[in-house]
Amino acid sequence: MTAKPLALSMGDPKGIGIELAAKAWLDREKERLHPFVLIGNRALIDQQLPANVPYQVISQMEEAQGVFEGVLPVYDTGVGVNLAEDTLKAIKQGVDLCLSGDAGALVTNPIQKKRLYDQGFQHPGHTEYLAELTGAPGKAVMMLACRELKVVPATIHIALEDVPASLTKDLLRQVIRTTHHDLTRKFGIASPVIAVAGLNPHAGEEGSMGAQEINLIKPLIEELNTDGLRVNGPAPADSLFHADARAKYDAAVCMYHDQALIPIKTIDFHRGVNVTLGLPIIRTSPDHGTADDIAGKGIANPSSLIAALQMAGEMASHKGHNPDG
Repeated sequence: MTAKPLALSMGDPKGIGIELAAKAWLDREKERLHPFVLIGNRALIDQQLPANVPYQVISQMEEAQGVFEGVLPVYDTGVGVNLAEDTLKAIKQGVDLCLSGDAGALVTNPIQKKRLYDQGFQHPGHTEYLAELTGAPGKAVMMLACRELKVVPATIHIALEDVPASLTKDLLRQVIRTTHHDLTRKFGIASPVIAVAGLNPHAGEEGSMGAQEINLIKPLIEELNTDGLRVNGPAPADSLFHADARAKYDAAVCMYHDQALIPIKTIDFHRGVNVTLGLPIIRTSPDHGTADDIAGKGIANPSSLIAALQMAGEMASHKGHNPDG
């Protein structure tokens, strides 16, 4: 794996992020975790870390290698004006450490967007904020990944009735090309195969159940294959995710949120990882929210964060850490 430690943002201080970081550190040997550094307001971290998790504040990321086996390294961002600022400072510091090459990848704990919105946050979420911070040249794309499946929804948090109008050739082209680029550069897949789902039942059944497959998706796939990509489809979504089908592609591009997320959460609910494609840095995150209702109770499941840390380390080992735009 990469010699650079991973930067782990603390997430929303009222959520379970710091607790998850502590549990991941306790499982570091069993899960063979690459050294990571918890980034955030030291005072908040100190309040929430359990007594059996010793920590050490470090001033340089390179110090993490020497102390990780004995203590949890913490990079102190100082005290923010409010909890929203504390949350954002941790993310920004993690991005800066990745862009400078001091961290191998960024892993972000969940944020509570309403609390950020109440303090003037202008971005729809983590992904768009990271795209701005990193100066990403194109559209950032969300991938959900586990050992058995990688899926990319072309449209995400919009009403189902708005999906058909939102699916344009430019959007799909950008999503598929970004997916291809990062499968190659960040996952180390030399010639990735991408499967594309149809929008309609039975992929439109030759136009009898909708024309998007004929008029939009199939012509774009032909164009991309002519350009040298390996893209298959459009395929009926109901037959795209069983084991035999999954063996034939590296990632599936889906037309809307639930078409992508239902199969991955069915296959591996607790270890799904959110990966942002299209950034000049590597970024992963657990695929769940802040879980305010169980914060502080010691019962949060760290499986998804552990998977996000493992995947970030593996991706960094393929890519190295040279921001590539």
